[in-house]
This record gives sequence, C-alpha cells and structure tokens, in this order.
Amino acid sequence: MGAMNGFTAEDNESLDQAGRILREHGWKKAFTLDEMMTAWEQLVAEVELGYSDMVDEYTNDLACRDWLAAVWPLIAEHVRTVREPELNALDLRFLAATTEDNAEELRRFYSTDAKDAWWWRRLPLRRFGEFAADLKSL
Repeated sequence: MGAMNGFTAEDNESLDQAGRILREHGWKKAFTLDEMMTAWEQLVAEVELGYSDMVDEYTNDLACRDWLAAVWPLIAEHVRTVREPELNALDLRFLAATTEDNAEELRRFYSTDAKDAWWWRRLPLRRFGEFAADLKSL
C-alpha cells in the first residue's frame, strides 16, 4: 500500500491504463476515476437542488456516468471494491432526485444505444430555467 489513496501500485496502474484506454476510444482526455466520481457527485448534488442549465449541458454532464460505466470493468477489482459503495450511494441519490423519463423527452436531445445506461432514462424532479423551458419547447 504505497500510494496516498490506499491503492497498490498495481491498482494505480489499472486506473492509469483505464484512463488511457478510454482516451483511445474517443474520450477527450485520459480522465481519472477521481475526476469522474467528482463530476458525478457534482451533477447529483445539482439535480437534487434543481437543474436549470440547458438540456445540452445536462446531456454533457451525464456523460461522466457513461465514463464510469465504461471504466468499471477496466480497473482492478480492489479499486472497484473500495469505490463501489461511493458510486452506489451517488446512483441512489440520483435515482431519488429524478423520475423515469417515460415520454422519452431526453431522447429528443440525445440518443444512446446503451441498454444498461439507466441514467439516460431519468429526468430531474426539480426542473427550472432553461432546462424546464427546453423540455417544454418540443
């Protein structure tokens, strides 16, 4: 356990390698797990308070959860074990702060083929400003 984050050198290498792999598969940079967990936490907190940015910003923000889903099988099992409770807690908070997008309103702005990407089928319960106006506009 050499690193400050409590992970082994092998754990940290799996994190670095996963970031590089996803970068090679089209992500704009080699993000870190910490960066994307923080981004997901920030979006969840924003959705809990009420989302007001435009829909395009929301779909952009949701991409951090896509990254987390893509990176999960690439990282060491020990890292997953340590970080999974945090991810699960954020997912539960997001579920509680959102509602099922039964009318598929979000699909008018962004479509994904990912069947397991349940976060793309959720809308914030509290919608304000541009976000609310965008959803009503079509």
